[in-house]
Amino acid sequence: MLRMIFYLIFMVSVAMAAGGIILASRLRTAYKSEIISDLLYYQVFIYTFGFYGIWGRVAIETFLSPFIAPDLLSRFLDVSVLLGLPFLVFAWLMLTRLARGLSGRSNNNWFVLCFLLANFILLFVIGYIIIKQKTINAFSFLRIYFIALNLAYSFLASYMIHFSVRGRSVIHEYDRKIIAPSLFLIMMVQCIPLFFYSGQQWIAVIFIIAFFAGNSLLPFYLNYGTLVPAMAASSAKNISFEDFCSKYDISSRESDIIMEICNGLSNKEISGKLFISLQTVKDHTHRIYIKTNVKSRVQLINVVREFKH
Repeated sequence: MLRMIFYLIFMVSVAMAAGGIILASRLRTAYKSEIISDLLYYQVFIYTFGFYGIWGRVAIETFLSPFIAPDLLSRFLDVSVLLGLPFLVFAWLMLTRLARGLSGRSNNNWFVLCFLLANFILLFVIGYIIIKQKTINAFSFLRIYFIALNLAYSFLASYMIHFSVRGRSVIHEYDRKIIAPSLFLIMMVQCIPLFFYSGQQWIAVIFIIAFFAGNSLLPFYLNYGTLVPAMAASSAKNISFEDFCSKYDISSRESDIIMEICNGLSNKEISGKLFISLQTVKDHTHRIYIKTNVKSRVQLINVVREFKH
């Protein structure tokens, strides 16, 4: 019965991983941005670790345990997780790069080099300790490593997304307040079962579901919860505002506000940039929505993107 449950969860894991990668790929095709590429690579690396390091361990324990000695089986299990950790390191790198991009911070080669160097030195040390210190509980050691760094990097990513560079954030302030805490909360939900895990299979099931479902949050939200305004901004530079304003009877001031919406500015930021009151911005935005028959910034940007040269 339990084996059938694991088979079912495996198929669900495949579906969630495929869904996350497909959604990220769709965003990349639509916007052709380095930021979205980081999201796609994050999906690929995190789910590669999921199947290699997590499901690989489950498969070894399920199919090899009747045929090999417990001590040797334990070593196989530890090595399978250890070999999957490089994919996890690259996933954390992509998550950090994604957060920096969404918050308006630039990514450079020095950051990537330092990140990889520090993490792979740490991996080398961990591997050396596990191989040389046979008395150590390797799985507990790796579990602590995963919990500590997963929480650390998710907190860093959440912090950067929430406290973005003023006027340069790729996503709206409203979306930042949703994505940042949700990202860290999901990582906490993933780690909590590991705190209590000591071989219980039902806890392993909870962790696997939380891992595969949680990591599909970002592509799902960016597809259906919001739009990446800065990605649309590149298209907005090529639209014909003459045609757009003519079709929807958009005034000069309203067109200024539309451009700033496409640039990802919040109502408060638009107010400061155009030297008008916040209420005036809200009133203009409401009229724009009525004229263009949309209900949100996402829909408005999509309408604007239709008017290309």
